[in-house]
Amino acid sequence: MWPWEYLFKAFTQINFPDLYLPFLWASILLLIATVVVYNVRTRQLRRHAIYVQMYEWLLWTGIITFSLIIVYWIFKFDMIIVLGTLVTGLAMLVWVRFYRFPPDFRAYERQLAKSRYFSRQRFTHPESTIRAKNSRRRRRRR
Repeated sequence: MWPWEYLFKAFTQINFPDLYLPFLWASILLLIATVVVYNVRTRQLRRHAIYVQMYEWLLWTGIITFSLIIVYWIFKFDMIIVLGTLVTGLAMLVWVRFYRFPPDFRAYERQLAKSRYFSRQRFTHPESTIRAKNSRRRRRRR
């Protein structure tokens, strides 16, 4: 058969013996890895909302892509649908990580640098943290 004729065959053990189980195990492992990475990184970066947003995008893209591959494995969809979903999902993961969020990261890092600079400038003078005394004292009334 020609290579493009395989695209319209059902994704089964008989038609694709070398890809059938590796696709399943890779999808299960990548699904678990996506959830674990999301949990670990969002706990580490909980104060940085832009990074948490990126990991949320990666989480949902990974869950959708890899769970669909498992569904296709169970219900034996055509190979063109399996490959289309896999290519689209992986392309989305790459787009989110390398194209969607880097401009936001640069803007966020500039904002952090400005706040660090102004904070440092504010507290560089030793007396900036000491309250000034009032020049005259108020009398207490009894």
